[in-house]
Amino acid sequence: MGYLLLAGAIAAEVAATTAMKYSDGFSRLWPSLLTALGYVVSFALLAQTLRTVSVGTAYAIWAGVGTAAIATIGVLLLGEGMTLTKAAGIALIIVGVVVLNLGGAH
Repeated sequence: MGYLLLAGAIAAEVAATTAMKYSDGFSRLWPSLLTALGYVVSFALLAQTLRTVSVGTAYAIWAGVGTAAIATIGVLLLGEGMTLTKAAGIALIIVGVVVLNLGGAH
């Protein structure tokens, strides 16, 4: 159940960060409200995750997967460029998450 909550926390964080892009520096009401709501939901779900998943593992997965997802959304939906360096960074994040999970996270 902890990893399901963590997936929800990641989804909420990614949605909030995407909405932040559209908030135009928090000058647009609805994207700004979605940003705030998304982060509140994300942190609440992350806090619940920590009941069953170690803090180091949960936070690393939350931050890493969220970062990789936002970078991918930037390339696919927001017209940002993909460089070899950016692709390598995303790949390293994914490898790090896999290693954490294979490393006996309790």
